Amino acid sequence: MLFADVSGSTRLYEKLGDKEALHAVERCINRMTRATEQFHGRVIKTIGDEVMAVFDSAEEGMDAASSMQQRVDDLPPVSGIRLAIRVGFHFGPAIEDAKDVFGDTVNMAARMAGLAKAGQIITTGETVGLLPALLQQSTREIDALSIKGKAEDVRVCEVLWQESDDLTMKSGSVAPAAAARMVVRHGGEEQVLDAGHSVFVLGRDAASDVIINDRRASRSHARIERRRDKFVLIDQSTNGTYVTFAGEVEFALKREEVILRSKGHISFGHAYDAGGEVVEFQVG
Repeated sequence: MLFADVSGSTRLYEKLGDKEALHAVERCINRMTRATEQFHGRVIKTIGDEVMAVFDSAEEGMDAASSMQQRVDDLPPVSGIRLAIRVGFHFGPAIEDAKDVFGDTVNMAARMAGLAKAGQIITTGETVGLLPALLQQSTREIDALSIKGKAEDVRVCEVLWQESDDLTMKSGSVAPAAAARMVVRHGGEEQVLDAGHSVFVLGRDAASDVIINDRRASRSHARIERRRDKFVLIDQSTNGTYVTFAGEVEFALKREEVILRSKGHISFGHAYDAGGEVVEFQVG
């Protein structure tokens, strides 16, 4: 299981504007997709600037990760900004259902990607142990971290996909991404989505974290998940979820996902109506 995303995509949108930044992200996604296919993997889904892919072996996952980094590294700068990605992978059993993949292996791969910096590939010591001896020589252990849900520390390793002084890091220099946080406002109340509360459920059901009173909303209308340093809005309603980023045109989600960025508002079951019930959000 492998996750790869464009490093600093929020800054790209701020510096380049939506159109040019989206084109730059798409070029990275296309190159990551081709690298996946080159080593017989499958892209399960793309969400914004992130690719989620599966492979039949740890070796193919490592080869694809290295190819992704090389392909993106070969891209020319965009308006003076170099494009970079971060990759994390972990090999193990997973459950595939309804064109998605679930399980501990998925969660561990996501955690490895969250530890990676721009231009880096991070994996687990367990995965390295499954690689051919020659490929193991292109990795090094850099830390042992306590991972929630794991009784023992997890050995964290870096894949040395290129020979560069940039990769001469001391053990322990890999750290989790800066604490991500999002503020959600509704009905005069403010709630925070962060490491301590990583999922919000929004809907008419009284058990929801954010209770929506609009009858056009579903009981379990949508949820917001914190995935590493990003926040993903997932529609699971009958009538759709309508999203507006500040200064942009509203769009509808219908059983789809989107990464929330900057700030904006969300309407439930219908397009935005001035004076109607909305949830406001602000990332960062």
